[in-house]
Amino acid sequence: MQKIVCFGPGPRFKGGIANYNTSLAKAFDKISDTEVHIVSWTQQYPAIIPRDFIDRKSRKDQLEGTDIKVHYVTNYNNPISWEKTVSVIREIKPDMVIFQWAIAVQGIPLGYIARRLTKSSITKVVFDLHFVIQKEGSSLDMRFTSFGIKNANSYVVHAQQTADQLETLFPKQGFRIVNDDNSLVKGKEKKILRLFHPIYDMFRSDPLFDVGKHKQALGLKKHVFLFFGFIRKYKGLHQAIEAFARLKKERDDISLLIVGESFWNTLDDKKLATRIKSAFFGVAKKIFLKKQDDEKNYNPLALIDAFELGDSVVLVNEFVPNEEVNKYFQVSDNLVLFYLTATPSGVESIGYNFKMPLIATNVGHFPETVKDGFNGYLAGDRNIESMKDAMLKAIEQPIDRKNVAKTSENMSWEKYANAILTHLRD
Repeated sequence: MQKIVCFGPGPRFKGGIANYNTSLAKAFDKISDTEVHIVSWTQQYPAIIPRDFIDRKSRKDQLEGTDIKVHYVTNYNNPISWEKTVSVIREIKPDMVIFQWAIAVQGIPLGYIARRLTKSSITKVVFDLHFVIQKEGSSLDMRFTSFGIKNANSYVVHAQQTADQLETLFPKQGFRIVNDDNSLVKGKEKKILRLFHPIYDMFRSDPLFDVGKHKQALGLKKHVFLFFGFIRKYKGLHQAIEAFARLKKERDDISLLIVGESFWNTLDDKKLATRIKSAFFGVAKKIFLKKQDDEKNYNPLALIDAFELGDSVVLVNEFVPNEEVNKYFQVSDNLVLFYLTATPSGVESIGYNFKMPLIATNVGHFPETVKDGFNGYLAGDRNIESMKDAMLKAIEQPIDRKNVAKTSENMSWEKYANAILTHLRD
């Protein structure tokens, strides 16, 4: 019996990393002779962050039909809970603990927990890296990241860029990059297993869904471009809106569907507690964040009125429960990913699940996954005219969705989980 712990936000949390950690646990649970546990945060971030991270809308139990056991233990703000987390994991006696690493600020508690586990030599510690160089550019990122992930026995990355950054972060550490090709790896170097970002199977098309009726209800036109997910500066929604505005001057049969929650606007700012949190968080950002990356005044939605797009942009500015994700993808024709910086994206993965052609900027890992003219189109970095042209190509030379399906046919969670066990177990 193999015992596996997936450490990361449990299914009560919202966002891509919670979905990812839960999906990975479910994939391990499907492998015969395994016992799977999710060890989760109770609070993932410093208490001063003015944001609600709990999924209060989704209704379906994601773990229904599984034998996965969930332990909500780790509070970022309570070091006693970090030691309790170590105790809980040791009591499970897992063969492997897989930590989800997605933000540098978690480096102190995760570094503490990982170090305590590796010292005991009871279990193998793996970090599944969604980034190494932080998108937002905090001045303390590198220190937090180094402390957080240095004690891993091995790593999983989803792009060559991430592997390169890992080698830069630890220049004295020998690494061996392993692709999922069943090759045997020998030597004392730490392994970096390079894998794909799996395709979410928790989101599925509904064959009975009336696309035409729902497009009409939303007021969508013939060609629909979709921006989906949390609204963050690095995701470049401002670029997507401006490019769309230029295209609208040429065509009147297009719509931009924006579906997602403004990341820093989830609490009632009239409440005293929210105002206090915002004040302290504002001070912290001034101290630790680069000025250009402070998202306090980032409001791309204001561009809808500035470009007079009210009749062509449909806005759903809220968190979407899991049960409703499909309808927004099923009414859309192309997924817009005009990011400023990019590591493998959960939104991209959802798009593959719906066989959705991608329109992305030529940054980060996108050139590895988006094959221009085959499963989507690439636009120049920070080049609005190029983005407009890519959107126009998507209309005039539509991508065959069979190509998108072919791109992602070998990117299942089951294959992903089996690759981790095959290459990182020893």
